[in-house]
Amino acid sequence: MAVCQLKISQKIPAPLEQVWDFIASPKNLKIITPPSMGFDITSNNGNDKMYEGMIIRYKVSPVFGIKTTWVTEITHIKPFQYFVDEQRVGPYNLWHHEHFVEKVEGGTMMKDIVTYQPPLGFLGSMANAMFIKRKLDEIFDFRTEALNRIFGIK
Repeated sequence: MAVCQLKISQKIPAPLEQVWDFIASPKNLKIITPPSMGFDITSNNGNDKMYEGMIIRYKVSPVFGIKTTWVTEITHIKPFQYFVDEQRVGPYNLWHHEHFVEKVEGGTMMKDIVTYQPPLGFLGSMANAMFIKRKLDEIFDFRTEALNRIFGIK
């Protein structure tokens, strides 16, 4: 059972506080998630600011249009620096997503480290090689483009 990791970096020409306020609000997740994912927050805290221990429930269609419930917990948060969400219920055996922001010359550097383990052991490893990794790349590519539009990058 392979544990996989994805690392993403994006420079956003906006103040750190503005970027943080956007990414620390669960309601904005839908805006930066591809429409094909059918992403909807089903818990009643989607308009709240994140806090440690926050549980967020979603409906999402990660593959083949099949709706599934995904529950994540915000396990760590240091405002204007980082937060971590971990899957509690969902499609992966392991999902640990670290979000970092840092003030840099000309804006904010946002970095993500996603550590995940597909389900189904060896079959999951094969599925990762065949389509899961590619799908995650597509999701983060969409997010990059969405944040570029939101923060005015042409």
